[in-house]
Amino acid sequence: MDETIPVLIAVEDALSEAVLRAMFEQSSRTFAVGACLGREGSGYLKNNMRKFNKAARGIPFFVLTDLDQTNCPPTLINRWLTVPKHENLIFRIAVREIESWLLAHREAFASFLGIQKSQIPRSPDDLEDPKRFLLKLTKKSKKQSLKKAIVPAAGSTAKIGPDYNGVLISFVHNFWQVKEASKISPSLNRAFSAIKTFNPV
Repeated sequence: MDETIPVLIAVEDALSEAVLRAMFEQSSRTFAVGACLGREGSGYLKNNMRKFNKAARGIPFFVLTDLDQTNCPPTLINRWLTVPKHENLIFRIAVREIESWLLAHREAFASFLGIQKSQIPRSPDDLEDPKRFLLKLTKKSKKQSLKKAIVPAAGSTAKIGPDYNGVLISFVHNFWQVKEASKISPSLNRAFSAIKTFNPV
């Protein structure tokens, strides 16, 4: 029987937390995922990276953030962590946003929205703005309840719909498969590989 590996996680928001927990659950290894820190955007994660790195000496830590408009993952990592990374800290980046990892399971997401799989790109990591693309896709759905939840109402100043995270978290829990999604998302594949091969010291 595999040894249970305790791990703490730190993420930008509730959707990222759901994705990361799903990755641990689907990894075929035994993790005890404890407290989730953050859920306050990227600023909190950036400001606390040194603390996470230090805490990793006592318990493994996984930090997940979005690349957004930073040029590349190594640039972001070097900006956020200016000291040597502890072996027990896994720091991974969704390119360019966590939504690209959802879209990467093309068949499941197309079925979820009730659209053709061909409308979802084969290289979601290459999307400039995955969230905006996801919203655009959802507008094509005939599932009115999904549209109302994900897409902001006409005339609204909100960037996302009233239950954007809730509905997408439901998708992650019920349909999303990391093994399928990681086939076409290099950034997800790297993150999942880090979980599958992780051996804390």
